[in-house]
Amino acid sequence: MGWTAASKFCLGLLPLLLLPQRDWPRAAHAPSLCYEFTLIPKPSPGQSWCEVQGQVDEKTFLSYDCGSQEVKSLSLLGEEVKGTRAWQEQVETLRDVGNLLRQQLLDVKPEKHTDRDPLPLQGRMLCQCEANGHTRASWQFGFHGQMFLLFDSENKTWTVLHPRGRRMKEKWGSDRDVTEFFRKISMGDCRSWLESFLVHWEKMLETTASPTVAAVKGQSRATVITPIAWILLVTLSCSILLGIRG
Repeated sequence: MGWTAASKFCLGLLPLLLLPQRDWPRAAHAPSLCYEFTLIPKPSPGQSWCEVQGQVDEKTFLSYDCGSQEVKSLSLLGEEVKGTRAWQEQVETLRDVGNLLRQQLLDVKPEKHTDRDPLPLQGRMLCQCEANGHTRASWQFGFHGQMFLLFDSENKTWTVLHPRGRRMKEKWGSDRDVTEFFRKISMGDCRSWLESFLVHWEKMLETTASPTVAAVKGQSRATVITPIAWILLVTLSCSILLGIRG
């Protein structure tokens, strides 16, 4: 008996169905909140010793000066959330992080670097909320635009990204208080702020979107199909097609 079009269609889908779930395309977007810190060991007169930029989904919405403790809203989202409790808690925590990094900066100079011209310390905290409620978070630290050290907040593990980051790992990896400080902020505080900001972000999108865009947006959310549901759907469709053709 020859191959029918339905048979060829179903067999063509087998390689996709056999893929591990981790290799399936992800329809759900994982929103993110990121803070980038820059600390200047020896600032010039009038120059801030610490500056922070905050981003939601890679869109900058905040800048913070650790020295003057001045915070600025840089977007419509920033204007929307700057009166919230999450905004205030965020600013207080950014101040604490800046102070901690300033204290640690004296002991985390990159290897083979002289004290004559100390490099700015750069740090980046990132947290993401996945569709299943899981939080992914990390910190990266480095000098002069190159990251030397990675901290996986979930597993509390330090990874050297560059040989010159070994001293930083030895210093911070052996300090439980510092490790827990970074973990708590990225896994707990950052996630809480992100959830709060996203509520306002979605309200802004609903307010500014046209009825057609809002309807499409709502429909797309309602029709997201998970890998398991897709497998069941394809299996059922093939059974029906083969039954009809048989």
